[in-house]
Amino acid sequence: MSERLLPDGDTMYRALAEKDPAFDGLFFSGVTTTGIFCRTTCTAKKPRRENVVFFPTANEALLAGYRPCRVCRPVEPPASTPEPVRRLLSEVEADPALRLRDEDLRGRGIDPAGLRRWFKKNLGMTFQGYVRALRIGAAFGRIRHGDTATNAAFDHGWDSLSGFGDAFRKVMGAAPTRASGLVVTMTRIETPIGPILAGATDRGICLLEFVDRRMIETQLARLKRLLRAALVPGTSRHFDMMSDELQRYFAGELRRFETPLDTRGTAFQQKVWSALLTIPYGETRSYGEQARIIGDPSAVRAVARANGDNRIAIVIPCHRVVGADGSLTGYGGGLWRKRWLLDLERKSTAAR
Repeated sequence: MSERLLPDGDTMYRALAEKDPAFDGLFFSGVTTTGIFCRTTCTAKKPRRENVVFFPTANEALLAGYRPCRVCRPVEPPASTPEPVRRLLSEVEADPALRLRDEDLRGRGIDPAGLRRWFKKNLGMTFQGYVRALRIGAAFGRIRHGDTATNAAFDHGWDSLSGFGDAFRKVMGAAPTRASGLVVTMTRIETPIGPILAGATDRGICLLEFVDRRMIETQLARLKRLLRAALVPGTSRHFDMMSDELQRYFAGELRRFETPLDTRGTAFQQKVWSALLTIPYGETRSYGEQARIIGDPSAVRAVARANGDNRIAIVIPCHRVVGADGSLTGYGGGLWRKRWLLDLERKSTAAR
């Protein structure tokens, strides 16, 4: 049997019933009445709970005698970011001024309607909206470093200053000549337990949240208010380092992250988050112990709230805080992920 860890059965069945793409590839479901196994996003009719068994890998489902579904093709790699989309993202990120019409997309082997659906589903915007925000972010970077709005507009693909001004105000909330706030660059990072939305300022990573977190929209709105920033898709030197460190963490090879962080918050939040960083890999602490460590033993509830306000999952390890009796308590990414992360760290520690 594989060592791979799984969410609990109720979580997996709910993901299967809702065809949740965040779980695609994390587990596979076998239907005992048909002898077929599927991925979570399969569009076939939902089976009854008592007729479903779960497998960590497609190989284990095959070895158990289940046949791959012809609808969802579970033996193929999960479609997190299709290769044509990955190539397209690299192309527009290298040149945000690039104008691509539907015929240009078809020439690259991409169906425009399918591309729009993928972007709406995974990034909450259309492909053209993504490119527009990317161009705005690049133009704003030029303006912040002293260039004129006119040069920034024409160098990034706008045909008129009025069109650039209208687009700029929609994203940044101010005219190009008056905008002076931060830009938080956003991207999506794939992990074994679901995609993560990452944000970065010049200082470092300021956001690392699972995209299916229930409060993700609230978290983004708070981040915008706190930093007085616009959130735009794009690249950052911090993303490559963060992606590499996350990959090594999930492989059990990395215990301490070095990617720079931007953890702005209240003085109390800063104190709580700093204390989280002192919890050793593979160990846990209670909320009460955390309160004592920051010198305020009566502030258990306030510590719990500050833990919940942590915007940088995994790296600032709020998953290592448990109840006084050792039970797993609230976690923004879901209790199954908290259990998964703690089990990963314990197994990695035991293996050394």
